[in-house]
Amino acid sequence: MEIRSTTDQDLDVFVDTLHTAFGRFPETPAEDGGGVFWSAFEMDRNLLAVTADGRPVGTAGAYSFELTLPGEIVVPTSGVTGVGVLPSHRRQGVLTAMMRHQLTELRARGEYLSVLLAAEAVIYRRFGYGPATYTARLTVPRHQATLALPRARGAADAPATGSIEVLRRAECGEILEEVYDRYRRAQPGALSRPHRWWSSGAGQPPISPAPRYIAVHRDADGVPDGYASYSLGESQTLTVDETIATDDAVYAALARFLLGHDLVTQVVFKHVPTGHPLRWQFEDFRAGEVSGDTDWLWVRLLDVPRALTARGYFLDGELVLDVDDPFLGEHGRHLLTVKDGKADCVPTDREPDLSLDVSDLGSIYLGGTAPSTLVRAGHIRAHRPGAAALADALFGAERSPHCLHWF
Repeated sequence: MEIRSTTDQDLDVFVDTLHTAFGRFPETPAEDGGGVFWSAFEMDRNLLAVTADGRPVGTAGAYSFELTLPGEIVVPTSGVTGVGVLPSHRRQGVLTAMMRHQLTELRARGEYLSVLLAAEAVIYRRFGYGPATYTARLTVPRHQATLALPRARGAADAPATGSIEVLRRAECGEILEEVYDRYRRAQPGALSRPHRWWSSGAGQPPISPAPRYIAVHRDADGVPDGYASYSLGESQTLTVDETIATDDAVYAALARFLLGHDLVTQVVFKHVPTGHPLRWQFEDFRAGEVSGDTDWLWVRLLDVPRALTARGYFLDGELVLDVDDPFLGEHGRHLLTVKDGKADCVPTDREPDLSLDVSDLGSIYLGGTAPSTLVRAGHIRAHRPGAAALADALFGAERSPHCLHWF
């Protein structure tokens, strides 16, 4: 078996092989080739696994993204996608060979972080990825949808001033792109949406050309600072694809607008961040039913020192991390020192404070999974009292990391 890089000429073969692996048939692209998820493929970053007689049996791809780390630090990352193996060739080492080949290529490019969305949660931990952001669905019956005013007012909870305008998706592509880009640069865990995604309609609504209404929020000066993409189904359920807001007051204004829509029995908010204040803003706390609470973005560190020194920190301190990377056959002990928000990470022979797998380091990296939780779960071993609590404080983020982007 050979694993080789692809070119633009391999697009049809790659797409057909990927769909066959999942037992699906490709959608029909628009006349310009857009409107389908593979419109944004970067074929110079994709891989094909090919048998000795030239038959393609596996695929793996990667996108070029930017990822926002704690401290509003934006760094490049690879978004792994399109991973599949034909049913006839599963459990024959094809996937393992492709993932090892891909990680080697990413490192050769000088990349130190990789992310993905896992179709099956049991697959990717063995390749060094760990779940790092989480998302949920919030369903609100229309008759319980009253939002209460805050009991105590201050600058942080003042109601948003401005206006909301309803547009069709085709009318506001530039607004969506600009507002999302402002949002993602300040949100830990958020990924960039390169222009080619918007221009080609790749992905899910509101990137795709699927019919959607867009509620655009503008500030007092008329500048767009938030939006919500939504549709109304036959069961009178209003489904919100995503709500993007530059602050909580704008989010609340958009939620109030959506919850007040006429001829609606319930409103479903998809992709609500963990710990979002919306549930606390209802007069009836039980109005919002949480479901579909699941992992979203998985993170893999390819260069531990570079990755640990790239993100921001909000507390001084030091930890010795003993990190095992069994898939790549590597092991390292690192002294992480944080002073004035800046980190230094160097090899050390000191006794470790924490011993952990690289996949668990990926889970805690963005601040969405507390190290102490993984200690209690038996994933991380704490070697001294207080080590887990210090790690919780060091790896915390300014807000819960969240990723909306589907790839």
